[in-house]
Amino acid sequence: MTVAETRGGDHTVGPADAPVTLVEYGDYQCPYCAGARTVLEELVEQAAGKMRLVFRHYPLDSVHPLARRAAEAAEAAGAQGRFWPYHRRLLAADDLSDEALLALARAEGLDADRIANELREGGHAETVRADKQAGRELPLKRTPTFVSRGEPWDGFYDLETLSELIA
Repeated sequence: MTVAETRGGDHTVGPADAPVTLVEYGDYQCPYCAGARTVLEELVEQAAGKMRLVFRHYPLDSVHPLARRAAEAAEAAGAQGRFWPYHRRLLAADDLSDEALLALARAEGLDADRIANELREGGHAETVRADKQAGRELPLKRTPTFVSRGEPWDGFYDLETLSELIA
């Protein structure tokens, strides 16, 4: 899977036929990814249908040991049709232990027992692994990294800079 290719399971905001696609590779324990969330939401709003945002998992396992599990839980939430609201909760959370992941799921109105079973069975591990592999092929240096037109960008991610990146 390359950056230009999207798969049916990609989590996106914005129209599929938008002239610009911005792919974010992120990690749920990364404070910079958490900080980028509001900027990205504003960017999508300002683009008014001319941009599509795609989120892909890039857990930095060596420094963020809970990020991969959180990514799998996000995929489980996505299987229940609630990826983006749960994604926001994960990025805002201080605790990403299994107990916290399930508490956040319940708070979001998700079936936490189903998520627990999917985590236990590794039901979404392959999706997270595929996202990470796609990021390695770029190669990524850190999170968040944004990709537009096949080019990775890991510099400033303020609204003005990202607007210029997608222009």
